[in-house]
Amino acid sequence: MKSRCILFILLLFCINIFSQQKITGKIIDENGIGLSSVLIKNIKTNQNSYSDSFGNFTIDANENDEVRFVKDSYYRTDRKVTKDNLSNLMNVLLIRAETLIQEVKIEKKMTGNLALDSKRFGDAKDLVKVKAGLGDYMRSPLNEPLPTNEVSKTFKGHDFSAGQVDLFGVFKVAKGLVKKATEPKITKPTYNETQNFINEVKQKINLNFLTSYGLNEEQIDHFLIYANDTRQLAKKYRKTFNIVEIESELKTAFALYNRTHKV
Repeated sequence: MKSRCILFILLLFCINIFSQQKITGKIIDENGIGLSSVLIKNIKTNQNSYSDSFGNFTIDANENDEVRFVKDSYYRTDRKVTKDNLSNLMNVLLIRAETLIQEVKIEKKMTGNLALDSKRFGDAKDLVKVKAGLGDYMRSPLNEPLPTNEVSKTFKGHDFSAGQVDLFGVFKVAKGLVKKATEPKITKPTYNETQNFINEVKQKINLNFLTSYGLNEEQIDHFLIYANDTRQLAKKYRKTFNIVEIESELKTAFALYNRTHKV
């Protein structure tokens, strides 16, 4: 009987250790506004999740697990799960990172001073000379005979097709309207649809061009969130998953991402 009690206690202890619990919370910025599409990563279990459009999130985690929060243009922050987080909401504040302002090119404007503005914005010397010569010619007396009433070789007769209905054009427009009507309507994706789309991208799209730059799994997740936010990928392709177009969109997004982030 005593041995059975010991086994039962050990079983409860193992269940308590290995059972995965969920923590919920909300991510906000300095103004208290909920942040969407934040990557939430459990460092210990390598599990990922994303915040919804109001900043709410849920992820599997146990006490003492380390959870990381990542969003483009914000400083990354790590939080250690406490016993209190398992029963209460975890509130997370992300601070916006400083961004460098691009160099502004100052262009000269008109001042109202005729002498000064003519030097800055006047015509080139060659053009001024041509205009002066043309003015002299137009003011000179007529020394050549007037042209005869012969029909110019460049004269074109009436275009009898003008005003006629272009049947080919009408058919082309009608075909475009039918195609547009049959295509699936583009709507804003839900939180779950966005997560499912990003996971499908990781499974079906060749992301070797990211790993060739040395990006690890966490950095790739960070970039995919950035690409989805800037190119509206889930909105456009979650219903019609076009691998060629999505891969092209990702490479276009990465070209800009590579300039603004340390890769």
